Amino acid sequence: MSFIQYIARIQFGLESRLTIPHELELAGIRRPLIVADRGLEATGVLARAVEAIEGSHYPRFLDVPTPPTEEAVLAGLARYRAEGCDGVLAIGGGSAMDAGKAIALLATHQGPLVRFLARTGGSASIGRLAPIVAVPTTAGTGSEIGRGASVTLDDGEKGVFLSPQLVPVAAVCDPELTIGLPPRLTAATGIDAFTHAFEAFTSAAYNPPADAIALDAIARIRAMLPRAVSQGGDLEVRSEVMMGATEAAMTTWKGLGATHALSMPFDDLGLHHGTVVGVVLPHTVRSLRRAVPAERFERLCAALDSSPDGLEDDLLAFARSLGLPGGLAELGVDRGFLPTAAAIAETTPFNQTVPRRLSTAEYLQIAEAAW
Repeated sequence: MSFIQYIARIQFGLESRLTIPHELELAGIRRPLIVADRGLEATGVLARAVEAIEGSHYPRFLDVPTPPTEEAVLAGLARYRAEGCDGVLAIGGGSAMDAGKAIALLATHQGPLVRFLARTGGSASIGRLAPIVAVPTTAGTGSEIGRGASVTLDDGEKGVFLSPQLVPVAAVCDPELTIGLPPRLTAATGIDAFTHAFEAFTSAAYNPPADAIALDAIARIRAMLPRAVSQGGDLEVRSEVMMGATEAAMTTWKGLGATHALSMPFDDLGLHHGTVVGVVLPHTVRSLRRAVPAERFERLCAALDSSPDGLEDDLLAFARSLGLPGGLAELGVDRGFLPTAAAIAETTPFNQTVPRRLSTAEYLQIAEAAW
């Protein structure tokens, strides 16, 4: 038996941000808490995102760090309750959207957040949330239509939360809101989206619709992301990358894999998630080649115009073309941390959806190669 679900409303295209008032109304949200960050406010992107509702003076919570923390979520929850809010309007990258999801979760559930961790079965305790409308300003995380959220807990763990209830009721994807994203962040968020589709396709879960979407996303992002990095003001290119990221998010119902499992302990060090993902991805190919059926592996390579024997080198070249770091050492990772990272990777929810579960020793081999 397979579980196949696609449930989010998506408004996509230039000026789709003007549909936000309509989506709030459809969701039954009369007084949303706007969840974003100070950087988005400083660049003017937040003002552009909410221009259609600017006169409403909705309350805001802008103290969202990257990555989002439990402390920040509780501060946002206090603002939500003090302002009498009845829903969340999350605007930004993955941090803002994940924080918005956690605020909506605690607004309707008794905490603490640790109760709802996926790794301990907490997903079953997640019921209906306060409604969320999500507006991405990057083309990468897919949190705007995804069933997951990640928040760093008070004990330092990067907590992963998974439930269909965490899917926002609507996503408003306006490529114009990504125009000001710097090249490095364009590359890092874009390769994160690419990896969502890559790892979803290689997952053993049975979901042919997701597989078809994943292959299109892989080809689309591979072709257009380097242009988005070098030609960030091109709206057509930005639209193509955002569509690829949206497609990639649709595929993650199949689950992710070794790259995301191994990224989690490095995320806990404060490193940018997408950057780590881009560095690690090529070095997971050897484990995939042993676990993914040859026919599927060939279909994956065809989408990338690569060969089974040359895929690792092609992915390394792709990362280099985006200006990503050459290894974890370049990011300042101490080699002595690698065994700890490998042990954590084995325990993550993502190691449950790899084509074949990997051991700590296998994750250490990948980490050493990526270092």
